[in-house]
Amino acid sequence: MKNGLDFLNLLNCDVSLKILTNLEDPSDLVRFSAVSRSWRQFVIENGLLKHLCRRMFPQLSRVDHVNELCGTAKGHAEAGSSNFMEWEALKREHRVYAFFARGCLSFAPRECISEAIIASSTDNDPEEGIHNTLEPRDRVARRASYWSSKGQSNPAVPETLTYRLCADLCVITEINVRPFEAYFQIGKPIYSANSVRFRMGHVKSCMDNIVKESCQDCGNEKFAWTYTSQEFPMAQENCLQNFRLPEPVLCIGGILQIELLGRVQRQEMDSLYYICVSHVQVVGRPLSPAFGIQTFEHSEKFVLEALSYKQPTSPAQSSSAPTLQMRVRDLEQILNLLRGNVVDVVEYGYEWEIEDEESDEEDEDEDEEDRE
Repeated sequence: MKNGLDFLNLLNCDVSLKILTNLEDPSDLVRFSAVSRSWRQFVIENGLLKHLCRRMFPQLSRVDHVNELCGTAKGHAEAGSSNFMEWEALKREHRVYAFFARGCLSFAPRECISEAIIASSTDNDPEEGIHNTLEPRDRVARRASYWSSKGQSNPAVPETLTYRLCADLCVITEINVRPFEAYFQIGKPIYSANSVRFRMGHVKSCMDNIVKESCQDCGNEKFAWTYTSQEFPMAQENCLQNFRLPEPVLCIGGILQIELLGRVQRQEMDSLYYICVSHVQVVGRPLSPAFGIQTFEHSEKFVLEALSYKQPTSPAQSSSAPTLQMRVRDLEQILNLLRGNVVDVVEYGYEWEIEDEESDEEDEDEDEEDRE
């Protein structure tokens, strides 16, 4: 703004909009709007932050309107002209989308799965249930830890694993999946899928009904999907395979589904094809408790709610720390030891064979007898 001249006044509105809509970083728009009252008014009146957020996350096109529930909203209950109320609504949108953009870029990334909901099929439930995929280790207390589908003669039959995330709004960047290697079978076959695809969305009906009904079409009937990824090829390897999304994706509703497409391994004993998964990990930025949503029944629209304008604290528990489920299973191992059951104690990837300790004790007894 040299010599007091405002270049926005020198350019027509269309040219100014064309310049500002080319900005890709929300912080640039926030700085621009802080220069002067006229620039701030221009940004707010034209909803530039809202449009930029929609470019970053196309899923936001389903937003019906925004609400502020954090005590900072002004003008909701005030009487006034329609122009005043419209201006207050535009300012509210500006505040919400400005903090939303900040959260999507600056909130701490972390593991986002809260619980396993349902698998399209399970061979032996609960021993081979979907809950096992939350365990990073592939064996616990001498038991293999994995999910297994039912066997199929047709290798093209797909499977799905559905999870609830830790927030209704999460920016997901990558999904990691580890196929299971059946180390107890001859040849140690790996029951991977041929490829994977990911869906994100929200629940249509009661979650209790979803858990009770396990069917191949549960994804189409019980969930509304707001995003479907491309197919990613999966290797038949016993490792945590990383599937990074081309762009960060806003999961609206906190539901993520993994589609396992195509079977590559036949089980020798029954000549049927299976898919088995040892571990699933979803990495992203949860936007709670700052943001929430309200969905409309029988509608694809939703309300974006600003619940707090405070920066969330980073989780005290790092991604490498043992989960509560791991600690429970370790307690089971200790109880087995106290009861005299011989098991393999596996401590976060390291194996301690009880038989080795017993052999050491036998050697010590023999040495004492020789000395006597």
